[in-house]
Amino acid sequence: MILVHQIQTAIAEVQAALKDAADANPVFLATAEKAEALVELGRIEARVHELWLRVLAASQDVADEIGAKDPGTWLTGHEIIDGPAARKELRLAQALENHDTVRTGLVEGRFCVEHARIITTTLENLPEELSHEVVARAEAHLCDLATQHRPSDLRRLCKHLHEVIDPATAEAEEAKALQRLETAAEARATLSITPLGDGMSKIYALVPEAVGERLRTLIEAFAQPRIAALEADGRVRPRNRIMADALGHLLESIDLENLPAHGGDSTTIIVTVPLAQLRTELGVATMADGTTITASQARRLACSCGIIPAVLGGQSEPLDLGRTRRLFSPSQRKALKLRDQHCRAEGCTVPATWCDAHHHNPWSKGGKTDLTDGTLLCGHHHKRAHDPTYKTTRLANGDYRYHRRT
Repeated sequence: MILVHQIQTAIAEVQAALKDAADANPVFLATAEKAEALVELGRIEARVHELWLRVLAASQDVADEIGAKDPGTWLTGHEIIDGPAARKELRLAQALENHDTVRTGLVEGRFCVEHARIITTTLENLPEELSHEVVARAEAHLCDLATQHRPSDLRRLCKHLHEVIDPATAEAEEAKALQRLETAAEARATLSITPLGDGMSKIYALVPEAVGERLRTLIEAFAQPRIAALEADGRVRPRNRIMADALGHLLESIDLENLPAHGGDSTTIIVTVPLAQLRTELGVATMADGTTITASQARRLACSCGIIPAVLGGQSEPLDLGRTRRLFSPSQRKALKLRDQHCRAEGCTVPATWCDAHHHNPWSKGGKTDLTDGTLLCGHHHKRAHDPTYKTTRLANGDYRYHRRT
């Protein structure tokens, strides 16, 4: 007689039941029956996931069969789930082996897998010096909260767990925990702005929570008066559009006089536009990085932003100062940004705002502080330009090539 493991029996029965329900149409369920089905199927999903995690935690031998590092790697190799998700699931599976109360909650369908993930992560981050009894009490408390709150609320409540299990040291531990979170958040922070080439730019940001909340509050301050704004077809403008518009209004409202220097110059936008076009409704203006905008938008920006119009055919400041000063003036730097757009070392694309203004013929040796003798170089190539062990060659297109002297 061949004995069949209970897990295999359960899998077969679940498969059979799901097959029977494959063609069932939920439309014919009564409203109350649909509500009950949603709740019960959610509980079944949690129970099945717990069983899957239990098998995963016990499957190191499966990984060993193909020389995989662990069961998570095996899952990735068999194209079941992606690597990051597999590692996440394996961590939860291993954590549940040490937290029976959480596992029982999943088995009974009292809360979902995300609840369990939050609880185990919180418990794993508790101070090591806490006694087993205190940790057990914390686990029971969190499992009880999980039956009453959605995962996002449970995550927030977990921040105050120490106040419940050990009030005497709660404040000090909370400060340490916050410091760890802030340090980790700062290390992960990133922001990129990518022009898509279709008139749009994609902004991706991952920032500390406090920064995100501050930005959201500022944007919403400008979005508030626009909530009822309508689209051209009369429909109410979606919230995401309102927030995007509000971001533009926020940027236009910034007092540029209070901004720090950027590459030796105040933060400004340089736009080139023929004077005749600037005065008309039609026309194209070009920003310092090569991006084009309409002349009408350039006029609007000029009213509220730190925009420097390099108007062709109009009056402008004198830019060539000869020997009257050693350092390039702000006006000259703006002109260099407009002309060079990026570091002029061969093959270098560091943007103009990150570059230094460099005298091709050193001022100390009689060179002039004017545009014909000035060029933009990034910090790396500016050092090369002043390094006597490197020779500088000016190319036909105006770029500079550096190579070590022999």
